[in-house]
Amino acid sequence: MEPALDEVRRILEQTVTIAVLGAHWQSERPACYVPEYLHEVGYQVFPVNPAGLGRTWLPPERIPFVARLTDLEQPIDMVDVFRRGEVLPEHEAEILAMSPLPKVVWFQLGVRNDALAASLRAAGITVVQDRCTLADHRRLGVARNSRGG
Repeated sequence: MEPALDEVRRILEQTVTIAVLGAHWQSERPACYVPEYLHEVGYQVFPVNPAGLGRTWLPPERIPFVARLTDLEQPIDMVDVFRRGEVLPEHEAEILAMSPLPKVVWFQLGVRNDALAASLRAAGITVVQDRCTLADHRRLGVARNSRGG
């Protein structure tokens, strides 16, 4: 039930805002450099990690970390997840409490949780599992997202 490559391309082309669940401030970590890449190609990226409270991300923009997805004040098209699959159920209620709901929840490379994916799909959310947004963006030749930040 994973989206086909043409659907993955469409998701990347139509997404504007991305909340990064598990974002990190250390540049060598994928949860930092993948969102940074996404920002550089035009997406509006918002870091979500309670351990990052009080920190900002991505100089010079200095985007503040928020603790929870529901702390974000703007609608989010995609939640890009950098958390281990076994802890994802902790975030189900949080994702489903977002208003409006995100169109897509994307579990990064190595991250799967079929039960949560089924629950999110039942709520009308497209779920991508075990794929890297950076790698797919490059591999599929998605044009620079000019609608983002």
